[in-house]
Amino acid sequence: MPNSEPASLLELFNSIATQGELVRSLKAGNASKDEIDSAVKMLVSLKMSYKAAAGEDYKADCPPGNPAPTSNHGPDATEAEEDFVDPWTVQTSSAKGIDYDKLIVRFGSSKIDKELINRIERATGQRPHHFLRRGIFFSHRDMNQVLDAYENKKPFYLYTGRGPSSEAMHVGHLIPFIFTKWLQDVFNVPLVIQMTDDEKYLWKDLTLDQAYSYAVENAKDIIACGFDINKTFIFSDLDYMGNLKYGLSHSMMASQIFILSCARKSCLAVARQG
Repeated sequence: MPNSEPASLLELFNSIATQGELVRSLKAGNASKDEIDSAVKMLVSLKMSYKAAAGEDYKADCPPGNPAPTSNHGPDATEAEEDFVDPWTVQTSSAKGIDYDKLIVRFGSSKIDKELINRIERATGQRPHHFLRRGIFFSHRDMNQVLDAYENKKPFYLYTGRGPSSEAMHVGHLIPFIFTKWLQDVFNVPLVIQMTDDEKYLWKDLTLDQAYSYAVENAKDIIACGFDINKTFIFSDLDYMGNLKYGLSHSMMASQIFILSCARKSCLAVARQG
């Protein structure tokens, strides 16, 4: 009588492929963050179960029992499936963690190398921040253009933001603002900080009042970093859009309904195809 384990392993392999298709469909259909997170967690869990059963990582082009095909691409395609990174979520099933070098390529940024750090020091006359020296900030886009502008005395400003989702910010939330404070100090430039409470209202299970309240509380934490009061503009999307916080609620609720409707249709389409 044949052993049933290979069949079970094959079923697990097929489940991973199906779940991967669902994740891609949810992303393409702009599903809610919670739906995408749940689907990604299930995908990661399935891949971990497969690795425990098969003794090797899941490979999309190598069903159990088949030898792994040779390819010039190596493991890139598999690792790309294992790493899921967007502005809200970081997921990987690799024991080595996220491959940051691949992220740099995927997002079209450049490494912050010693040459760039030295140029920042020459341009500003200040020792580079320890976040740069220690590689905590490891990638950039167009920093050389910023330095060109600074050296040629052309104006520019800094821009950053925060999506308020809790009453208080922890140390991890504050790291970008600590670094931005240093950038403002050494370049002596204006700074714009946007509080995207409207986005959090749409994507989180929050009321408008809760989202706005979180923005106000988070703004206090950000202000405490010590930004130049004369060169810093911090604002809430809900508050700044003509103070139409409550007038916007109906249109934003309609937007939520539309987005969820699109996600459900996408999931139904996947179910029919399956």
